[in-house]
Amino acid sequence: MWNYVRIAVLGVIVVLAAIAASFGRDLAYQVHMVIVMLVAGGLFLWQVRRADEPVGVPDTGYMDGPVRAGVIATSFWGVVGFLVGVVIAFQLAYPGLNFEWAQGYANFGKLRPLHTSAVIFAFGGNALLMSTFYIVQRTTAARLWGGNLAWFVFWGYQLFIVLAATGYLLGGTQSKEYAEPEWYVDLWLTVVWVAFLAVFLGTILKRKEPHIYVANWFLLSFIVTVAMLHVVNNLAIPVSIFGSRSVGVFAGVQDAMVQWWYGHNAVGFFLTAGFLGMMYYFVPKQAERPVFSYKLSIIHFWALIFLYIWAGPHHLHYTALPDWASTLGMVFSVILWMPSWGGMINGLMTLSGAWDKLRTDPIIRMMVISIGFYGMSTFEGPMMSIRAVNSLSHYTDWTIGHVHSGALGWNGMITFGALYFLVPRLWNRERLYSLSLVSWHFWLATIGIVLYASSMWVTGIMEGLMWREVDANGFLVNAFADTVSAKFPMYVVRALGGVLFLSGAVIMCWNLWMTVKASPAKAPVAVPAE
Repeated sequence: MWNYVRIAVLGVIVVLAAIAASFGRDLAYQVHMVIVMLVAGGLFLWQVRRADEPVGVPDTGYMDGPVRAGVIATSFWGVVGFLVGVVIAFQLAYPGLNFEWAQGYANFGKLRPLHTSAVIFAFGGNALLMSTFYIVQRTTAARLWGGNLAWFVFWGYQLFIVLAATGYLLGGTQSKEYAEPEWYVDLWLTVVWVAFLAVFLGTILKRKEPHIYVANWFLLSFIVTVAMLHVVNNLAIPVSIFGSRSVGVFAGVQDAMVQWWYGHNAVGFFLTAGFLGMMYYFVPKQAERPVFSYKLSIIHFWALIFLYIWAGPHHLHYTALPDWASTLGMVFSVILWMPSWGGMINGLMTLSGAWDKLRTDPIIRMMVISIGFYGMSTFEGPMMSIRAVNSLSHYTDWTIGHVHSGALGWNGMITFGALYFLVPRLWNRERLYSLSLVSWHFWLATIGIVLYASSMWVTGIMEGLMWREVDANGFLVNAFADTVSAKFPMYVVRALGGVLFLSGAVIMCWNLWMTVKASPAKAPVAVPAE
């Protein structure tokens, strides 16, 4: 019966998408409806072919299919996102690369939000999906709840990524700081995210282990808080049911406040809490050591989630936002330094008694340097939130360097370590294809991040100082064009750093592919005869 219900629903979606595409008032909307029609049509045909098959998944063992798919998606979207980042880095250094024929679709203004969302939500989001599905099963000794609902979450999220990416290139986005996708894409993501929460909570509730491991606390906080952030920040009224345009509920300084409440907490819960859940599972497993202090991990969790939610207003110093509000954000940001470093110390000290592994295991080396970048970024962020420092750093490339040292160093490196950890286990291989290639990846990525971040620190501080330089009469010495010209050498270094980081990711994909295709399968465990 349920197969026929799904066939009917998919048929209705195909018809509605076709009608919407016919009456669409802008190109982005029409393209998106065609994509929805093709996806629903493909699922319709597939479902018709298997209509008489029995429904249900045998509840035996772990459900690792979505995890394996997540590994592939994380690797693919990572390379795509890094490649677009390299392209726009060279476009900034050499404006002539904004080719005239590509002005409508592939210029810097269109590719910048595509790069940001591809790295954060496609690469990082899939890393969190695969890690959450893997960790919650192993720490609860229970199969994922909801049958094939985990597959719906995975494929629904991929559809969201495709719709968002094509929307950026076709100009169908909301006028927000991060250029959020269209209203109907936001609604679809809400449905997928609620299903994600249901799978996670359902698995926790049917757990066979009475204790809820700390990684699951971080993962739960990330899922719940991101849902709240997404819904509030993207409240909008569609201008037309047949178009991508919408009117935001908030306006003026209220919109700015909500935007940075969302923006900073997206960093705090999507890029920090979620990845800390990964750290608290994969680092102890790879090091083969218990977490240094379980009590410290609980303190780290509660302090982090309480303080982070207040820190967003520090992005709005010297704006129309009242000083008390931005000062409140600054104070909470500075206090946030302590629990953040508590987590860093806990992660690093987990290697107590196993520091020798840094010489022989490039995977643990990658994980450790990610924790180091986490510590550095969570010191730099509170420092930059201080009003006096912010007056120099804001609107400069110093902020870009800070963001990328955290995103590439912390999120990127811990994700790479997790991928190297997962692939042999998910595909039942004895080992990775090549540990020397992991070392190559480690050094290329590390050097790339150092070149990127240091060049942006230098150009950002130089830029801020040039903007505030005045002559004896109080007039500005440098025109804006002067600062752009002075930054050229550092922009080239930044682009080269991006090339190194991208090269490391390509090497990783080759290594993981060869692990699946060429590495020997793990020998079955012998069961002693009774």
